[in-house]
Amino acid sequence: MNAPDRFLLPDVQGSADQRQLAIHKVGVKGLRYPLALLDADGSVQHTVAQVTMSVGLPPEVKGTHMSRFVEILEQRRAPLTADRLLRMFEDMLLRLDASSGEIELAFPYFISKAAPVSAVESLLDYDVRMIVARRAGQAAELTLEVVAPVTSLCPCSKEISEYGAHNQRSHITIIARLRAAMTPDELVRLAEEEASCEVFGLLKRPDEKWVTERAYDNPKFVEDLVRDIALRLMREPRIAQWTVKSENFESIHNHSAYAEISGDNALARGHEHARISRGTAHRRRRRGDFRTGECLAVVAAARGDAL
Repeated sequence: MNAPDRFLLPDVQGSADQRQLAIHKVGVKGLRYPLALLDADGSVQHTVAQVTMSVGLPPEVKGTHMSRFVEILEQRRAPLTADRLLRMFEDMLLRLDASSGEIELAFPYFISKAAPVSAVESLLDYDVRMIVARRAGQAAELTLEVVAPVTSLCPCSKEISEYGAHNQRSHITIIARLRAAMTPDELVRLAEEEASCEVFGLLKRPDEKWVTERAYDNPKFVEDLVRDIALRLMREPRIAQWTVKSENFESIHNHSAYAEISGDNALARGHEHARISRGTAHRRRRRGDFRTGECLAVVAAARGDAL
């Protein structure tokens, strides 16, 4: 078989479908792909992302072109910026002739942390998820999600015990639909500041003493964790909608304690601060100078713009 024959093969997925059922999402899922992140300080962080890419399929079309999703990824190996991700999202919709779609990147994200007493530095990993999505006839939206491990100490256990109190590692999940730029680091820090204590990759004995006593002096129920974080999220004008979850892996039980709160922040709250002007957004998109720390925030900042 020669090359011209291959290009003349029938396009079965492009044929008509008689069932007249639209498909909300069709694409690739569970694709592991190397990802370079351009951080806010200009440094590059390398990680591996689980990628999901999908588009809406009209009722009259039999199937999408699956190979094009991977082709779009392969054409973009440069460190990720919001501008590049936006162009990839736009290209996906264009090449697949779609009016709606979604790109999800889920990856481990590393932050260097200094121990509280010795100041020895170590990396700690966090689960991060970024989603760019657009429904037909609507503007694209950015959702940023982080999972931060923290320490929680039970107030009741402290109150009723003559000494000590049960404590455990907890996972705080923050899901934020953004209006303007926020970094994963900012959401992580918010969660850590409202916990009984944060956790570290490396601690020396003076550090271990400090984190133990810090948690003991700052006991919190799972309910306290989500309420305190929710109050912080409610005051953040860059966030349009949010959900905060806490799962405490109880040290005295074989089950977890769990709490969750969701909310909406009215656009009027800090409206002038929450939005980047369209002119500024477009100028920065042309220059391509958005960093991963701002990743995709321009999407939310220019919510009235068609992609």
